[in-house]
Amino acid sequence: QVQLVESGGGLVQPGGSLRLSCAASGSIFSIYAMGWYRQAPGKEREFIAIITSGGSTNYADSVKGRFILSRDNANNTVYLQMNSLKPEDTAVYYCNARTALKSYWGQGTQVTVSF
Repeated sequence: QVQLVESGGGLVQPGGSLRLSCAASGSIFSIYAMGWYRQAPGKEREFIAIITSGGSTNYADSVKGRFILSRDNANNTVYLQMNSLKPEDTAVYYCNARTALKSYWGQGTQVTVSF
């Protein structure tokens, strides 16, 4: 089993920045990739970014150039640095960890971009 704990959400003005963190615990040796998804009200959950155990990253077109995903292997934590935030980035952001057998989810953290 893998447990994920997210932090760092909040309210920010358009153009501002936030950094989300996701700390993994449990069977972390089985994780081959971690990433973030988000779900806005009335919409389906969508992919944002992923980073593999080897450090390769991939981003959704909607956040490419604005969001940066990184990982701290020593602390089993991934970080999503979100810059140039827009109102349409408002959503609940979920951390995801993938193993060969299962995909794990965090509890979600709210990000609101508004004046």
